[in-house]
Amino acid sequence: MTESPPGRRPRTALAMSLDAAAAVLDAESLAALARVCDLAPPPALDDLTTPRARTLLADTELLVTGWGCPPLDAAVLRSAPRLRAVVHTAGSVRGHVTDACWERGIAVSSAAAANAVPVAEYTLAMILLTGKHVLESARAYRASRTLPDGLRTPRSTGNHRRTVGILSASLVGRRVIALLRSHDVEVLLHDPYVGDDEARALGVRRVEAHELFRSCDTVSVHTPLLPATRGLVSRELIAAMRPGAVLVNTARGAVIDQEALTGAAVAGRIRAVLDVTDPEPLPPGHPLWECDNVLITPHVAGAAGNEWRRLADLAVAEAGRWAAGAGFRHPVRREDLAFLA
Repeated sequence: MTESPPGRRPRTALAMSLDAAAAVLDAESLAALARVCDLAPPPALDDLTTPRARTLLADTELLVTGWGCPPLDAAVLRSAPRLRAVVHTAGSVRGHVTDACWERGIAVSSAAAANAVPVAEYTLAMILLTGKHVLESARAYRASRTLPDGLRTPRSTGNHRRTVGILSASLVGRRVIALLRSHDVEVLLHDPYVGDDEARALGVRRVEAHELFRSCDTVSVHTPLLPATRGLVSRELIAAMRPGAVLVNTARGAVIDQEALTGAAVAGRIRAVLDVTDPEPLPPGHPLWECDNVLITPHVAGAAGNEWRRLADLAVAEAGRWAAGAGFRHPVRREDLAFLA
């Protein structure tokens, strides 16, 4: 049984880095968590091998994890014989939920859905800003200090009837699709796991990868980094992009063949918005830093600042559901890991 018996408050501990705990779980969030759980007092456990950690884990039924949580391996689980559920206050659980957790049947929940919200908002903003050539026009305006002749604006500028490609209908990809519905754009999707009927329900046209890159003014990457997706955005796909097209990446840097991207960007053939790179950060002398047609941001698309509260609220709600015996609304299943970040 992976649900908590209703009517009791499960013994709960926090496991994450101290910085993550301070950022994501403010006093109000901790108080809300304590109302639904018998919460061990802070600080969070950032080392699961200490005497304090072993003492707390011995009685812990629910573990609330976050960035910097050590792996929950077999040795840790031997110290936590009553552990039956993990609620993660961030997105991917790959770094700490191990095979030993799945083999025990521990229930797992993630705040990936909450983290998808700001990533999708960032993506929409970048699609619209690059469609208007905002960065280029701002740079030119700063240099000239004079207003350009608006009637000479190239017809390649603007977001009316542009074609936007979404690579992967992930949580973020689906939310970007939803946000684009209120804009006058055509949305194409490539995802081998989405059929025509589901694509129609999403309001998109499903295409093969080459057509996506060949046909779109902007391609936005939302593919998780898995062994099968490393380098998925290949030299051939980048070469298929229209001159001046935009590649937006808020997923993982290694999903893209960065050497091919660098060559196309340095040549001025395409534009790019990169919130992630490979490696991260890029070396100081990397040519992408000097490309005026490339915007590199420091992995800011995901939850940050006041957006952390959304992660905490989801985690508290999941803990409350589990404590009430209702199960998770945002479960992560072992079989899903083949498709999830």
